[in-house]
Amino acid sequence: MKEKAMAETASIAKTVASLARPGMKPKELISAVRTEHPEATKKDIARAAFYAVILASEEMSNRVEELHDIAIETRNSSDDSALNDH
Repeated sequence: MKEKAMAETASIAKTVASLARPGMKPKELISAVRTEHPEATKKDIARAAFYAVILASEEMSNRVEELHDIAIETRNSSDDSALNDH
């Protein structure tokens, strides 16, 4: 079960890393990620965004700061109802 959840997080993290751009609003990122992962919750996407930061720190250090900022904004977003709309 944990392996499946980790694989899902890794898949979403890859999507987050490919779609995230500086200045992107959390709602925009979540909407974009959900085109490939329609069942992903805000929490799933925020968790995957932090995982993307970890992966970026190992592979592409120049992406770490921007991915981290997006992960923090997504996690702290107060508009939960709008973010969870599919």
